[in-house]
Amino acid sequence: MDETVVKSLYTPNCQQEAINLLSKFAANLPGIIFQVLQQQDGSVLVLYVSSGCEYLYEVEPEALQADFRVIYNLIHPQDMKAFTESIAVCCNTVTPWHWEGRIITPSGKLKWIQGTSQPERQEEGAVLWNGFVLDITDRKQAEEKLQGSEARYKAILDAIPDLMFRISRDAEYLDLKSEGANITLSREEIVGKHVQELLPSDVAAISLEAIAKTLDFGTLQTCEYQLTTPLGVRDYEARLVVSGEDEVLAIVRDITERKQGEIALQNLAQKFAKAFSCSPDSITISTLQEGRFIEVNDSFVELSGYERDEAIGKTSFELNLWVDDRDRLNLLQELQATGVVRNLEVEFQQKLGKIITTLLSAEVIDLDGVPCILAVHHDITERKQVEAQFRLAAQRDRLLAETLVRIRSSLNLEEILQTTVTEVRQFLQTDRVFIALNNTKLGIRTLAESVDPKYPSVLGWSTNDEAYLQEVRNLLKDNLVRVVEDITEMSVSPKVQAHCRKFQTQASLAVPIMLGNELFGALIANECSGSRHWQPIEIDLLKQMSEQVAIAIQQSKIYQKLAELNTNLEHQVEERTSQLQQKMQEVEKLHRVKDVVLHTVAHDLRTSVMGNLMVLKNLLNQGLGSREAGEQGAGGKGEELITNAPCPIPNPQSPILVSRSIIERMIQGNDRQLAMINSLLEINSGEKPGMDLKPEPVDFSILLGKIFAQLQPMLTQNQATLKNLLPADLPLVMVDTSRLDKFLAHLLTHSLQNNPPGLNFILSATVEGGMLRTQIQDDGVVMSKLECDRLFDLHVRDPQDCCSTSIGLKMYLCRKFIQSHGGEIGVISNRKRGLTFWFTLPLATSSTTNRP
Repeated sequence: MDETVVKSLYTPNCQQEAINLLSKFAANLPGIIFQVLQQQDGSVLVLYVSSGCEYLYEVEPEALQADFRVIYNLIHPQDMKAFTESIAVCCNTVTPWHWEGRIITPSGKLKWIQGTSQPERQEEGAVLWNGFVLDITDRKQAEEKLQGSEARYKAILDAIPDLMFRISRDAEYLDLKSEGANITLSREEIVGKHVQELLPSDVAAISLEAIAKTLDFGTLQTCEYQLTTPLGVRDYEARLVVSGEDEVLAIVRDITERKQGEIALQNLAQKFAKAFSCSPDSITISTLQEGRFIEVNDSFVELSGYERDEAIGKTSFELNLWVDDRDRLNLLQELQATGVVRNLEVEFQQKLGKIITTLLSAEVIDLDGVPCILAVHHDITERKQVEAQFRLAAQRDRLLAETLVRIRSSLNLEEILQTTVTEVRQFLQTDRVFIALNNTKLGIRTLAESVDPKYPSVLGWSTNDEAYLQEVRNLLKDNLVRVVEDITEMSVSPKVQAHCRKFQTQASLAVPIMLGNELFGALIANECSGSRHWQPIEIDLLKQMSEQVAIAIQQSKIYQKLAELNTNLEHQVEERTSQLQQKMQEVEKLHRVKDVVLHTVAHDLRTSVMGNLMVLKNLLNQGLGSREAGEQGAGGKGEELITNAPCPIPNPQSPILVSRSIIERMIQGNDRQLAMINSLLEINSGEKPGMDLKPEPVDFSILLGKIFAQLQPMLTQNQATLKNLLPADLPLVMVDTSRLDKFLAHLLTHSLQNNPPGLNFILSATVEGGMLRTQIQDDGVVMSKLECDRLFDLHVRDPQDCCSTSIGLKMYLCRKFIQSHGGEIGVISNRKRGLTFWFTLPLATSSTTNRP
C-alpha cells in the first residue's frame, strides 16, 4: 500500500476514503489486513481490520477493534512467548515484523497463521503498523506430511543393511549406500571408478553380464560370487534392477552365513545318523497312522527289552507297549493339531512287564512321501520315584507345620489331639490312629481316635490290669519306637494277643509321648486289613508328631496356670479402667471450660472491635475537613483531616487532627481482627463433632453463576476477571448452599491478596468417579510445594505478615467445609499457569434427589 495513502488516514477528510480502499483490497485477500496505531503513551488503537477476521479468528472485526487483546487469548500457549518476543523486538527496533504460529479459535479449531507488518514511526512519536495475516494451515499440514513421508522412506532405506550401488551401463559406479554394511573402501575410492578397477576379473565379468541383461531385458538379475576380504573369503549375492536410463541399482548382500548353513545342513544329515544310533535316549521312527516301527536305536532295545529285529515291522500295539491305549490317541490328536509334541508324560510296559515312565517328544516327518513320527523317549522312572518321596516328605512337613500352628494358636487340648489323629491317619492311609494315656492312678485309656468305620473303635477303652499295664510300658520303655509289621510274629502275652484280636489289629506302629522323662502315653497307628511294611518316613512322622503332642500337653498345663493369673489381672485392669474413666471425665470438664473461655473472650473481643468500627466509620463519614486542608497539614500527601477547624493553641477540649488515611487503616485493621475472631469462632464450632450442614441437591452451574455474580464487586475492585467454563449439563451435586458463597470468597481472597491488581481467573469442572471436581485457576504468583502442602493446615503463620493468620484460618475453614461434605481440596502450583485451587463434591444420587 502506498505510504501517502496510509498517512492520509490521519486526515479527517480522507480517512473514510482510505478505509473503503482497504476494504476493497482485503475482499480479494485470503486473510486479514490490519492497521494499528501505537500511540506515544503506549496505548493501542486498531484503526482498521478487514472482514477476513471473522473467518480466520472467528471474531467480529468490531470486537477486535474494541479490544485488540482478544488476539492474545487465541494464540496457542506454546507459541505465546515467540509472539510476544517478536512484537517486543519490532517495537524496540521499528523493523519489519514477521511471525508464524498457531491459534485456537473459539470453536476449538487449530490454525497456523503468518503475520507480516511494516511499522512506521510518525512525526508525533506514534508507530503505525500496516500488515496482514494469512491462513497457512494447509501449507503447514502439507509440510508435516511431506516431512513424515521423507522420514519414513529414509528410515526404510537406513534399515536395509545391504550395500546399494548405482551403476551406469558402462559399469561405472555413480553412487552408493554403505551404512550398516561391512565395507573397507570409502565413498571417494568407489564413486567414479569402473567395475573392473575394483573387482577381480572373474567377478567383474559376471557383473558386466548382469548389468547388460538387466538393461536389455528390464528384468531382475541375480548373481553370486566370492571375494577375498580382510575377514576372509566371503560369499555375496547381487540383485540388479533398472533404476534409470542406462542405469541399474545393485543390492549386494553378504550370504556367507547362508552358504555356511547349507554346508552345515549337509553335515547335519551325517551327524543325525550318528546321533540316532548313539543317543542315550530311546529314538524310534514309526508310521503315523499304524505306529509300525521303521527304525529304532540301541537305547530303545535296552529300554523296552525288545531286540531290533523283534520291533521293526511291528506296531506298538502288537508289542503291547502302551499301558493306556488312550495315550496313543492323544499323541495323534496333538500331532495333527500342532505337528509337534514336547515332554508328554507317558507310561510304557517293558517286555518283562515292568512299568516305566518316560517323557515323549515327537514330530511329524516325511519319509519318501509317507508321514512318520520321529519320537524320543527319556526314561524318568527313577525321577518319578524320587518325586513321590519328595511329595510324601512335603506332605509330612505340611502336616507338621499345620499341627504346630494349631498347637500355638489353640489351647483346646481335646481339639488338638483329635486333629492330630485325623491328619496322621489321612497321611498314613491306615485303618486306625489313636492316642492312649498312661496314668498311674487311672491306668490306660484312649483320649482321641480316628478309625475306618469298618473296624471296631478303641475310643473309651481302658484297663487297670497291672500286669497288662506293665507289659505295655515295657514295650515303650527307654523312649523307643515299637514297629510291628505282622502281629502274629510278635512274642507277646495272651492278654495282648486277645486285645489285638478283639480290635482286629494286624500291624502296629507305636511312638511314646514323653513329658520330660515321664511316659505320658503313646501315639499308635494300626493296620487292620493285613500286615504292613512301615516306611522310615512314616516312622519319622509319628516321632515328630508325638513331640508336637507333648508340646500341646505342656502348653495346656501352662494355660491353666495363666488362667489363674489372668483372673487376678482382670481385677487389676478393672480398677485401672475405673481410674482412667475418672481422669477422662476431668479432661472433658477442662475442655468445656476451655470452650466457654474461648467463646466468651472471642465474643467480648468481637463486640469491642465492632464498636470501634462503628465509631471510626461514623467519624470518617461525618468528617468536615477538606482535602486542601489535609494536604497543607500532612505535607501535601493528599490526606483529609477529620476536624471542624485547626486549633493553634493546645486545649484538652480542642478537636484532634487525625488524617483520613489513619482512620482508614484503623478500620482495615479492625476489619481484619473481626474476620479473625469470626474465623476462630467458626473453627471452634467446626471442631465439635456433627458440624451443622444442610446439603441439598442443586444445579452447580447455575448456583456458581449466581454466587460469582454476587462476588463481582470484589473482583471489580481488584481489577480481576473471571472466565466461566462450566458446562451447562453438569449433574446435580450435594452441597450446603448457605455456606458455599463464603467458601468461594475465601479462595478468591487468598489469590487477590497475594497478587497485584489485574488477576485473571478461569472456572472449570469435570465429573470423576462419582464426584464433581471443580478448578479455579489464576495467573498470579506461584508457591513452593511445601507451601501448597501446608496451605490448608491450621498452624501459626509468619508474624511479620499481618494478613497471614487471617488467611490461614480461612483456608483451614475451607478444608473443613469440603471435608464435611465428604470431598477433598488442594492447590496446584505451576510456574507457567499460576495457582489452581481444586475441590470435589459428591454427586446427588436418586435417593437424595427423591427425599421430601
